[in-house]
Amino acid sequence: MSKTPHLWMRHESRPTERRAPLTPSDAGRLVGAGLRITVEASDQRVFPLADYAAAGCDTAPTDSWLTAPDDAYVLGLKELPAGPGAPVLRHRHIYFGHAYKGQVGAAELLARFTAGGGALLDMEYLIDEAGRRVAAFGYWAGYVGAALAVLHRRGLLTAPLRPTDRPALDALLASGAGAPGTGAADPDGTALVIGALGRSGRGACDALTTAGIEPTRWDLAETREIDRAALLGHDLMVNTVLTTTPVPPFLTKGDLDDPGRRLSLVSDVTCDVTSDCNVLPVYDETTTWEEPVRALAAGGAPLDLIAIDNLPSLLPLEATIAFSAELAPQLARLADRDGVWARALTTFETAVSARDDLLAR
Repeated sequence: MSKTPHLWMRHESRPTERRAPLTPSDAGRLVGAGLRITVEASDQRVFPLADYAAAGCDTAPTDSWLTAPDDAYVLGLKELPAGPGAPVLRHRHIYFGHAYKGQVGAAELLARFTAGGGALLDMEYLIDEAGRRVAAFGYWAGYVGAALAVLHRRGLLTAPLRPTDRPALDALLASGAGAPGTGAADPDGTALVIGALGRSGRGACDALTTAGIEPTRWDLAETREIDRAALLGHDLMVNTVLTTTPVPPFLTKGDLDDPGRRLSLVSDVTCDVTSDCNVLPVYDETTTWEEPVRALAAGGAPLDLIAIDNLPSLLPLEATIAFSAELAPQLARLADRDGVWARALTTFETAVSARDDLLAR
């Protein structure tokens, strides 16, 4: 066993990121177990810095992780600052890197790690012996993704989006049932959740049920061979499927011109855009808090898209509490460097090797 790890929880550079990977109470328990935790100041994090200090964490200025000790694990959630002049990465970083499926910018990110001698322990690839993820925001991503879709269909979605809490969101969903905002006889219409048995799918189904909508639920059995007419026959589709290997797409650009299409709104919770594993290759750019909805088709058969890649940050308190409860036990075993952490490191090394092989050809 190596020496006690030093976790350095960074400020999130994305302005709309309100979550944290650890709550103050879970951080305090890790400190009590012997870990050292440094938390950067952040004016947008759902928990104030003082709560972490009271729990026994050290504090540091915003974005000071670049000068953290070499042996520190830099802990975050979303992307690191990139672009011209971005520094090489010498630390071990724990966050959602989105760098293993050929996404835009993935090769450049891996190059920064290899140049600096660091490593990416990607949270998406923290898996147990059976290949199941041990910590995920999926439930709340699905919940918010479905909720936004319902509010948009009812004419109640306003931009820019603002963080809220579940009681307030649920009250809005319940009070808006049957709202005539769309001008349709049935403003809610029919809803389909793909991946309904997974974390995100369960969240999406719960949000729809709260809104008074009983969704059609598809999972593995229904997606082995897509019933395209049935899919296009729903008014709203929520996609929650995340795959690590390419599969036949659920929706194609040709489907947008299908004369029988009733589908008028897609909420893509997964947002695997620019990846070969994207099951909805009908768009190439996510939507934002400022512009949460984009038209994929107009005219007599409109089709709108919601594809926000940090949905749980709109319910930052609930999402952080749930995720931290799953991640903290894994961080407590970080010093052992086995189990989920060894698998995550192997995944990183495999991705780097594949990139190097490709460049060598």
